[in-house]
Amino acid sequence: MTLSEIPAELTGPSVWTGREMVERQKEWIVDLGPDDIADLEQAARHYLSLGRDIGEITKAEFPLKRLDGHLIGLRDKLINGIGFEVIRGLPVQTYSQEMAAAIFCGVGAHLGSARSQNAQGHILGHVRDVGADASDPNTRIYQTHERQTFHTDSADIVGLMCLRDAKEGGDSLLVSAETIYNRMRAECPDLLQLLFDPLATDRRGEVPEGMQPFMTIPPFNWHDGKLTVFYQRQYIDSAQRFPEAMQLTPDHIAALDTFDALANDPDLHLTMRLQPGDMQFVYNHSQLHDRTGFTDWPDPAERRHLFRLWLSPEGDRELPDVFRQRYGTIEVGNRGGIITKGTRLHAPLD
Repeated sequence: MTLSEIPAELTGPSVWTGREMVERQKEWIVDLGPDDIADLEQAARHYLSLGRDIGEITKAEFPLKRLDGHLIGLRDKLINGIGFEVIRGLPVQTYSQEMAAAIFCGVGAHLGSARSQNAQGHILGHVRDVGADASDPNTRIYQTHERQTFHTDSADIVGLMCLRDAKEGGDSLLVSAETIYNRMRAECPDLLQLLFDPLATDRRGEVPEGMQPFMTIPPFNWHDGKLTVFYQRQYIDSAQRFPEAMQLTPDHIAALDTFDALANDPDLHLTMRLQPGDMQFVYNHSQLHDRTGFTDWPDPAERRHLFRLWLSPEGDRELPDVFRQRYGTIEVGNRGGIITKGTRLHAPLD
């Protein structure tokens, strides 16, 4: 893609800086009141009374009396607005794991359809340190205590619910891909142009039948008048182990290094500490997220633990055809996730 084919500058609510958002917390932190909490709890009790797997929860089976309107607005905020929100105030310490999962998955069902997060078909992910080796090219980094890097997930929306936080660290970071684009367009357009090349991204061993062990999706995609980001630097680097993958040139590496430097600029990204009971939702096509390294509690019962959802909402943007490599289908409302042979969708509680 040539520079003449992409905008000189992107504008809109999803173009923001972390410095600005620190002063605009009322736009993205929503505090639940007692009636809101009661509404979520009654809907969860209703679903749990049906005796079904939480992975099968639907919007109709999680009936909300107060918060349904807010969640309609949240979906629009994610797709067309600033691209993220934190819902705060759930007394998650008083819930069973099943109750917390029912509330989280129920809220998710109002935003979109849940997608599989691994080859086992888990629609409810568990983000915690399981002692995995971060240097292993088949390790998913969220299963370690190491610093992640700014990245996108394989879904339209990614949601997190904090059950327990770490002793130290584990902060959540967000950055606008469109802000990074604007800076590179103004300061190093030749490097920006290279991020529209189909770079290889490692599948980390979770390979759909008949597919290569890596994807060739450009980090930046300009399609239907929108910029869509697809990025995981660690996985781009580890994909270089495959001889058939496109090899990075020194200029590609310079472009990726510039992208990373801008994402890590404290003026550009937003840092937040998720509290137990927080639910964070992020639009994956305009924002990147990250997590700082952390030190956990010695007691296994107190260690950092978050639930994660990948969601595909109705009314979302169209994606370029190249995303079929990742999603299988790019049908709006029915795309995303990791599907391999024999995948069965379910929601493990531990």
